[in-house]
Amino acid sequence: MAENETLECITEHERILQEIESTDTACVGPTLRSIYDDQPNAHMRFMEKLDARIRNHDREIEKMCNFHHQGFVDAITELLKVRMDAEKLMGQVTDTNQRLQEAGKEVTAQTVEVIRCRIQQRNMATTVEKLQLCIPVLEKYSKLKEQLESKRYYGALKTMEQLEKVYIPRVSQYRFCQIMAENLPRLREDIKEISMSELKDFLESIRKHSDKVGDAAMRQAQQHRTFNSAIAKQANVGHYTRPLYSVNGQTHTQTSLMMEDDAEDEDADEEVLTAQDLVDFSPVYRCLHIYAVLGDRETFENYYRKQRKKQARLVLQPQANMHETVEGYRRYFNQIVGFFLVEDHILHATQGLVTRAFADELWNMALSKIIAVLRTHSSYCEDPDLVLELKNLIVIFADTLQGFGFSVNRLFDLLFDIRDQYNETLLKKWALLFREIFELDNYSPIPVETEDEYKLVVSRFPFHDAEIEKQDFPKKLPMSQSVPQIYMQVKEFIYASLKFSESLHRSSTEIDDMLRKSTNLLLTRTLSCCLQNLIKKPYIGLTELVQIIINTTHLEQGCRYLEEFITNITNVSPETVHTTRLYGLSTFKDARHAAESEIYTKLNQKIDEFIQLADYEWSMAESEGRASGYLMDLINFLRSTFQVFTHLPGKVAQTACMSACKHLSTSLMQMLVDTDLKQISMGAIQQFNLDVIQCELFASSEPVPGFQGDTLQLAFIDLRQLLDLFMVWDWSTYLADYGQPTSKYLRVNPATALTLLEKMKDNNKKNNIFSQFRKNDRDKQKLIETVVKQLRSLVNGMSS
Repeated sequence: MAENETLECITEHERILQEIESTDTACVGPTLRSIYDDQPNAHMRFMEKLDARIRNHDREIEKMCNFHHQGFVDAITELLKVRMDAEKLMGQVTDTNQRLQEAGKEVTAQTVEVIRCRIQQRNMATTVEKLQLCIPVLEKYSKLKEQLESKRYYGALKTMEQLEKVYIPRVSQYRFCQIMAENLPRLREDIKEISMSELKDFLESIRKHSDKVGDAAMRQAQQHRTFNSAIAKQANVGHYTRPLYSVNGQTHTQTSLMMEDDAEDEDADEEVLTAQDLVDFSPVYRCLHIYAVLGDRETFENYYRKQRKKQARLVLQPQANMHETVEGYRRYFNQIVGFFLVEDHILHATQGLVTRAFADELWNMALSKIIAVLRTHSSYCEDPDLVLELKNLIVIFADTLQGFGFSVNRLFDLLFDIRDQYNETLLKKWALLFREIFELDNYSPIPVETEDEYKLVVSRFPFHDAEIEKQDFPKKLPMSQSVPQIYMQVKEFIYASLKFSESLHRSSTEIDDMLRKSTNLLLTRTLSCCLQNLIKKPYIGLTELVQIIINTTHLEQGCRYLEEFITNITNVSPETVHTTRLYGLSTFKDARHAAESEIYTKLNQKIDEFIQLADYEWSMAESEGRASGYLMDLINFLRSTFQVFTHLPGKVAQTACMSACKHLSTSLMQMLVDTDLKQISMGAIQQFNLDVIQCELFASSEPVPGFQGDTLQLAFIDLRQLLDLFMVWDWSTYLADYGQPTSKYLRVNPATALTLLEKMKDNNKKNNIFSQFRKNDRDKQKLIETVVKQLRSLVNGMSS
């Protein structure tokens, strides 16, 4: 155990010694302290160990000194040799110093002269320095004068600022600088007044240039819109090309019109000038910078905005006759566009002079005024071409301003109001066209001599009839010339209505709905009214009415082709939900019914004209043995008329024939019971009977096919039974069977029989003055009186 402890102690002392030898002296304290903190008397053993280490190091030092001793002796010997050379060198240096002192006496003598020159040189440098400080001030002031003379006021203000803050303070002690400083505020005021005067001149001149600026911008927008439209049209050419149609007597297709539009715009392909090219904005920039430098920018901004508001109100005032020509509208729009393009340029070229809020406020005020002006002046337009050009101008106007960030939705809403007015002007124009077509029509079937003529008609109107196509040329088409003309004009109307719908930024469905609604108005209001008026024209006879009915039938059949035509234009399927249908069917049906009614009326009027030619001798003793001439003429007229009616569709001819026979029967009956007719003889009754027989023969000859049995003859049954009663003088049967369904004279009215019998009685009294002396005549007279009494009792019974 003791041996182990001794080994550990020795090892620890070795470690401590190595640490002392390798550690900085300042850090030895903790190491030594650890010796005393260990076992008691450990430091004694450490001291012994330390002494042994010191002795060891001393021996090593001694060995090293013994090793280097010879080198030390050699170095001392060498040093002694050097001392002799040093003494020799010292003598040489002393000799050189003496010679140098002798040579420096002349330099010392010139030192005073050098000092005097140095003082002069320093004074000259000071003078140059002061002059160099003054020369920039003078140069800047001279530059200021040049800037003022050349009207470079913003630079002049910058020069003044440099003079005040940099140059003048450096030489402020001089009198001329004080004078400069006093003149600078006055120069600032002069610049301020001059710049404001230039701004006023600019505001005055911009009113004259606004028209040119707006015209350039709108032409540029027009070129852009035309280019986009041409690309869109070329993309759609493969889908659909407009069929031929006529405008002002010239034939066009959609493709040709597009080429014409492009040709018209070639003249506008010249370089379009911008607002910067047409207007010199430097006065605004100068004035703005000047006022900003002078710290009075707010005053300048308020003045500028106030003046521009006044100018805006002046620009928005239209000329009184603006609505008369498209150039009036163009100038109005150019001025407005030019005004707001100037504002837009100022907005982006300056910071804060025109803010977006101010521009929007000014635009909203202007927009309300523009809409009111356009709504008022457009209401005076009666020419649809002018309204269409106005629409195109509004679209270009809106596109131009929209491209500069202005909201134009309200303008497109206005276009919808103008569209209604445009449709109204179109309807008025087409009403004149329809009336002209109707007036020039000959109301006879279209003759076609060759196949080319036939193809020309079919190309203008979708006519298809297998039977007619099989016929050889020459042949006739059932409708008259007005049908293809009306059909083409309806298509022209659709094109004209479509022109307004273009560029309104609306979907194909909305455009399709607009076209269908406007076409419905054309059919149901304009064309219907023209047809109704045509039918009422006094020069329109029965033949013309028949042709009108045939024409309306074909136009009605063509309505579905018009729907297909609209579908091809808009590419909107007719099966689309909420698609408006054309009301042409009802229009042409109503016109056809009116024509039919007019046929019935005119036919009855013609019958009345023939009836007025009747000249019966009511007191004749015997009949002439043949029918009256007027009646035969009437029957011949009816027969020829009803031959024309065979072309009428449906039961129109049958209805007309039945109506004519009934009217003829009623007129003949009215002739017998007329109050102006006081007396009638049996001979007249017989003559009248012959006329009625001719009417019945006419009815039985089936003037119009389709009647069943004796249907047409029943129109004269009342006359026939009345005349049979008087011809046979079968009063006993009549009175006995009166009121019975099986009565032979069921259709004879007692009042009618009584009226006619009284007229015969009065005639017998007049013609048989001496009848009271003959028994047969007395009996007959008594019989008549008896029948009259019985008929009166029947009439009274009916009335009660």
